[in-house]
Amino acid sequence: MKIGHIHHVAIVVHSISASLPRYQTLFGLEPQDEPIMFSSQGVRLCFLPTGPDPAARIELVEPVNEEGGVARFLATHGEGVHHICFLTDDLPASLEALVAAEVELIDREPRPGAHGDVAFVHPRTLSGVLWELLEVR
Repeated sequence: MKIGHIHHVAIVVHSISASLPRYQTLFGLEPQDEPIMFSSQGVRLCFLPTGPDPAARIELVEPVNEEGGVARFLATHGEGVHHICFLTDDLPASLEALVAAEVELIDREPRPGAHGDVAFVHPRTLSGVLWELLEVR
């Protein structure tokens, strides 16, 4: 299995509206679009490109309820880096390769994400870092 480049680094924040001005003022990063609600995951997302495509993005992730995994992460760890997302050309094949290598997965099947199908690799597998694999639609 070979992964592609980094698509985004996700940072969990209490509030996108409170955090966004810091990224704009300090680093000149502007939102790709208006923040989007991703109800199935209980979050609002805002992507900040770091340059022209295919540059990586910063993804600001704001929990909108107290029940999801992101809300639990925020309550336990506070604001900060949540995961790194890598592109893959064939997510099902990537997951099969990881299962064959006995890698612990959060998602054994792809699920819908903001930009395509995604699956997460458990942080216990990769030095405490949560990896997201993305096959762009």
